[in-house]
Amino acid sequence: MRKIITLSSAVMLCLSMSCTKEVANKQAAAQSTATGKLKTAATSSFAYGSDVSWVTQMEASGKKFYNSSGTQQDLFTVLGGKGINAIRLRVWVNPSSTYNSTADVVAKAKRAAAAGMSILIDFHYSDTWADPGNQTKPVAWASLDFTSLMTTMYNYTYNTLNTLKSNGITPTWVQVGNETSDGMLWQDGRASVSATNFKNFAWLVNCGYNATKAIFPSAKVIVHVANGFNNTTTRWIFDGLKSNGASWDVCGFSVYPSTSNWSTINSQVLANMQDMVSRYSKEVMICEAGMDVSAPTTGKAFLTDLIAKTKSVSGGLGVFYWEPESYGSWQGYTMAAFDSSGKPTVAMDAFVH
Repeated sequence: MRKIITLSSAVMLCLSMSCTKEVANKQAAAQSTATGKLKTAATSSFAYGSDVSWVTQMEASGKKFYNSSGTQQDLFTVLGGKGINAIRLRVWVNPSSTYNSTADVVAKAKRAAAAGMSILIDFHYSDTWADPGNQTKPVAWASLDFTSLMTTMYNYTYNTLNTLKSNGITPTWVQVGNETSDGMLWQDGRASVSATNFKNFAWLVNCGYNATKAIFPSAKVIVHVANGFNNTTTRWIFDGLKSNGASWDVCGFSVYPSTSNWSTINSQVLANMQDMVSRYSKEVMICEAGMDVSAPTTGKAFLTDLIAKTKSVSGGLGVFYWEPESYGSWQGYTMAAFDSSGKPTVAMDAFVH
């Protein structure tokens, strides 16, 4: 289906629908609002990145972070010392606690910006975790018809990004959905259910895309899928989005190999990224990567190779490690890259450049 995007009075409309006057008025207002002083610089350099969305929750529980020499420092300082120049932050709609709320994301984004780091905003479009097996609608959105769901998603994306803008934050990338290997906002946007549902998914992507561009025209919009080594699933998702008129800038992937198969997985990831660039003329990014924390030397080899392979791709934008700072099996996660004392393991040396 042909994509429908109308540009009228500097207002981009969601695919197949007109946005409300309220949205149009908000867009016009945002465009006349000066961006604050605290601003991340747009960059064409490679993103050596980390998702550190747990940082405020860890700090509130008393966790502290240390550089490789054992000196206590702010986490962003520690990461900067390891070459990290970009930060990824997830945002949930109405989380059960304050963590991953818009306010929490703004606070973390300000710290990243102050550290001179670029920012990737990761919309889950849920009140909790969204991943290949869970794409649960926010409770407040659960009973909406599809047209209202599109409008609500657009408004939410727009308002969240406008809040960041009013706080002087300019993200370099915006991820529309998290690990959407079978769509998002189930069941309406669950791609595997039917051709109609796949179309719905594409239209939801466009609502996120258009809302992003209305606030940050230069931000690159990412569609993110799991298992970046799986070309069959990747083609299925992006072929379907393309055929249904979806707009996006970057194909994003997750990569979590074992200590024994990482070399094979990385080769498959490279082939998949090359295919995305060739097939869709899109840029590519590793939005999440991880390795067993108990094997830091192997983790360094995995990451060094993955970074080199991503940089070798025309349009390879960066590699983000997922929650490297979550030491001590925080929240049961065992693929961090900090040791039990709160210091970076040798795995983080892969990002030094």
